[in-house]
Amino acid sequence: MRQPVGKRALDVSVSLVALLLLAPLLGLLALWVRLDSPGPALFRQTRLGLRGVPFELYKFRSMVVRESVEQYREAVVEEGRDPRITRAGRWLRVTSLDELPQLWNVLRGDMSLVGPRPLLPEQEAAVPVRLSRRFMVLPGLTGLAQVRGRRGLDWPEQLAADCDYVDAQSLWRDLLILLATVRVVFAAQGVYGGAGSNWRAYLPVEQTRQEEEARET
Repeated sequence: MRQPVGKRALDVSVSLVALLLLAPLLGLLALWVRLDSPGPALFRQTRLGLRGVPFELYKFRSMVVRESVEQYREAVVEEGRDPRITRAGRWLRVTSLDELPQLWNVLRGDMSLVGPRPLLPEQEAAVPVRLSRRFMVLPGLTGLAQVRGRRGLDWPEQLAADCDYVDAQSLWRDLLILLATVRVVFAAQGVYGGAGSNWRAYLPVEQTRQEEEARET
């Protein structure tokens, strides 16, 4: 699929300048995360990129370190009621500063400034074929679904927003989404799951049954 002219140039220039300007802040946040709870400052996670190819995504760690994480069995994070979230992590999530290390992903070419948010490998099975074109562009640091409601949207609504973006890409639209993202972040909208349905509800029946059986054993 044809990408907007100048999109990669915008990604490289903005991410590079942002990383340089924000270096002191990034250092302070990393130190805070390390001092607040045992464990590394950065959290690395496999996500799906362009055409579904996996890559390693970076975030500031916002949860306590656990030996293993099984995404199928993980409870949805709820504001103020989740013991897994650290004190620093709670503030980082509300301000979305935990996402700043993904500027490095943008600079590397794993991601773009704007695009569908990168999914977990486990979530791919919950994406209908008719909406799989969301994988035809680089995932983004922010996207249309994020400015429309973030986690407050139903899973199909999130995917539909992703496809709307893919179908009508332009550099001008990217700039508008970036500006709208600033407003959403400052308002702390949709940080935690709202009324929107979770992706697990849209897994294939057979896969859901197998997960339930594994949970019981």
